[in-house]
Amino acid sequence: MGGTEANMRKVKRYFKQALHRIQKGPGYTYKELLVWYCNNTNTHGPKRIICEGPKKKVMWFLLTLIFTGLVFWQWGVAIQTYLSYGVSVSLSVGFKAMEFPAITVCNANPYKYSRVRYLLKDLDDVVTMALHRIQMSSDGSSREIFPNPVDNGSRILNSDIWKYIPLVVIDEVDPDNPVVVNIFDPSPSYPEMNGSKPSQQNKTSYGDKYKVAIKLCTRNGTECTYRNFTSGIQAVTEWYSLQFSEIFSKLSLEDRVKLGHRPEDTILTCLFAGQPCSYRNFTQIYSPDYGNCFVFNWGQEGQKLMYSANPGAEFGLKLVLDIDQEEYIPYLQSTAAARLLIHEQRSYPFPKDLGIYAMAGAETSISIVVDQIQHMGDPYTPCTINGSDVPVANLYGDFNGSYSLQACLRSCFQEQMFSACGCAHYMYPLPQGAHFCNHNSDPDWVSCYYTLRDSVDSRENCIQMCKQSCNDTQYLMTISMAEWPSEGAQDWIFHVLSYEKDSSPNITVKRNGILRMNAYFQEFNFRTVSESEATNIVWLLSSFGGQFGFWMGGSVLCLVEFGEIIIDCVWITILKVIAWRKERKHKKARAQYPDAPPTISEFVEQQGHSNIAFEDDDMEEGSFPIPGTPPPNYDSLRVHPIDNIDSFSSEEED
Repeated sequence: MGGTEANMRKVKRYFKQALHRIQKGPGYTYKELLVWYCNNTNTHGPKRIICEGPKKKVMWFLLTLIFTGLVFWQWGVAIQTYLSYGVSVSLSVGFKAMEFPAITVCNANPYKYSRVRYLLKDLDDVVTMALHRIQMSSDGSSREIFPNPVDNGSRILNSDIWKYIPLVVIDEVDPDNPVVVNIFDPSPSYPEMNGSKPSQQNKTSYGDKYKVAIKLCTRNGTECTYRNFTSGIQAVTEWYSLQFSEIFSKLSLEDRVKLGHRPEDTILTCLFAGQPCSYRNFTQIYSPDYGNCFVFNWGQEGQKLMYSANPGAEFGLKLVLDIDQEEYIPYLQSTAAARLLIHEQRSYPFPKDLGIYAMAGAETSISIVVDQIQHMGDPYTPCTINGSDVPVANLYGDFNGSYSLQACLRSCFQEQMFSACGCAHYMYPLPQGAHFCNHNSDPDWVSCYYTLRDSVDSRENCIQMCKQSCNDTQYLMTISMAEWPSEGAQDWIFHVLSYEKDSSPNITVKRNGILRMNAYFQEFNFRTVSESEATNIVWLLSSFGGQFGFWMGGSVLCLVEFGEIIIDCVWITILKVIAWRKERKHKKARAQYPDAPPTISEFVEQQGHSNIAFEDDDMEEGSFPIPGTPPPNYDSLRVHPIDNIDSFSSEEED
């Protein structure tokens, strides 16, 4: 017990001393503290300020002030550089046997025309009539390039499906009074041609005065705009694509797949690394842009990945494809080719956005160089590992594809489309709870779609929300082409291909429909582009020390000294503020006494109090007795200096 009490007393005494020390403060004034710091600091400049003469004091004070400012400026630059989270990029080259990339093959024509002709008959007749009327409105001659389908023209034009987004011809012969002619009117009124045909030298300028446009209306046709095109080809193709997408959006996915090209009809021969393969080694997927597409070495679950043993064309993929150009839809696709895309395994292909064309009647060779990109991630580079931290639902997740920037951008646009227009576009996957746009339920969807597609803000919003992948593989391609087959070999090649495809002794394939494609690694040296942090905390501290040592000749201990004086200054300031507040409070308490405070007797008299025990009975009410003797003199209790004692004693004797 005794030891515990002693320890408690020591603790109490320690805290009392600490409290006394806190209340006392550093024990310096500001000036004394500054002088002490200059005398004791290890920094070179401050010592010279108090040790030199007046002129040198001013010089050293200015130099110290300037160099201190330079140090803080350099520190600010270093902190700003560190917080910018810059990266340095390093390139390394490796050599190994690599996985062969996934290769997606599509036909530029999505469906066989013989299978979809019944769905497009009215639409094709309308386009033929539109081309005829565009010619008549701007040519001024009776010569007809496009025949007029007069047999069922009235029936077609009376249909309501064309009135929502009509094609128009804008006559700007008089720029101040342009004339707009609706091509789909039953009896369109063309502008006056003055019965003459434009002269040969003025023919170009005459043609420039007529524009074909798509009329886009909203709010039940009360607000209309025109989407102009520089050529009738562009206008007709764009208008046809809009009507085409609405027709096929009403079909089920199974029906659309049946209308497309089959893999056995498209992939005639296959050879990988010298080993035979076939269309069975391809995975079929559906693309709204190109119909049925076929992916080689996609790497989905249960599929074995293919490796390339050596670089060179003999160890790559060789294909002979038939695009069947006779089955092309005339007004939908004007390019006859195969669409190829080389991409990473398990990533969903986007051949329209990232693919290349392979021309019919030619051999296309593609040599591949692999670049592996590795980003650091936040806060250095905004990227994502698997897309889980991206605020956009991946509409392509149902295809078991890994995250990609293109999938995120397309999913973001579809979400914006559904939010702004109330329906989903046919060319993108269907979000949950949405339906594809059509004129009956969404009469304003085309105008809304163009507004959203042309909006820079909407694209920027998607770019900000979507992130690039932290680990990505890019395939750099070198493409060369040659005529294939040669004239000397085409007979026997066509006979063999015709027999293998159709079991026919006659030639059924044509030069304008077949092509050959080779894809291979150019070399096994793959490049890795990786990021590393350009600045770190070690760099920041080194920068601090280097700048401080160069400009001030200081070290970390000098910073500790400087921190100490800052703490003491704050401490002194707090004590002065507390003392100032106490003094102010005392002044308020003395404010009611302009002179010196009264004595006790004066205070009693002022308050009207007296001791009634000493009052005289005969004393008149309201009067007070005058004391007979004066109050005692307590001057003897005062402390006098020692040298005044003798004089004080002599005065008492007198």
